[in-house]
Amino acid sequence: MKTKKPKKNRFKIVLNEPTGESSGCKIIEDTETGINYLYHFDEAGGGLTVLIDEEGEPLIAPEK
Repeated sequence: MKTKKPKKNRFKIVLNEPTGESSGCKIIEDTETGINYLYHFDEAGGGLTVLIDEEGEPLIAPEK
């Protein structure tokens, strides 16, 4: 019988900042590519966008 490998989460929340009772912002990192995304949500819904550096390239987390 095969044993299952533990599943590694691809995305991790780097920052979780509430901006109100039912709204907030999160910075989410793709652990495979290092690219960071901004997720904003409120009562009406939410949106996700890639964070970019000063040259317009995707913001990539520094290697640890």
